[in-house]
Amino acid sequence: MRVVVQRVSEAAVAIDGREVARIGVGLLVLVGVETGDGPADAAWLATKLAAMRIFPDDEGKMNLDVRQISGQTLVVSQFTLHAATAKGNRPGFSRAARPEEAVPLYEAFLADLERETGRRPERGVFAADMRVSLVNAGPVTLLVDSRARE
Repeated sequence: MRVVVQRVSEAAVAIDGREVARIGVGLLVLVGVETGDGPADAAWLATKLAAMRIFPDDEGKMNLDVRQISGQTLVVSQFTLHAATAKGNRPGFSRAARPEEAVPLYEAFLADLERETGRRPERGVFAADMRVSLVNAGPVTLLVDSRARE
């Protein structure tokens, strides 16, 4: 599983012009499931994100995690994170998991993240055409891949 994590002062998801999720200060998490990922990948990512110290302390140093600031999370599925772009100009998505594999892992990740943060994550709608808006604070944007744990 691969995630792009953005520290935000606010973020929202809209579908067909209707807002379906919104958060204030916290994390916007774009999550892609790759063929062969499993529950251990979801659990590891959730634990990692909940403990990631990317929020400023009183001295302005990135020293606090999302739990310590009582931050929120917004999780959006994004199969394009596993695009193959080396050849040609049209991305290939053969590494992205099919919905029957991806949906259970996406749901597991949401449950794991709720357990780790103590707060229910807001979420987009899997496979929907979404409009994601955000104010990236910092900016801080990180890529975390469960297959690169070492």
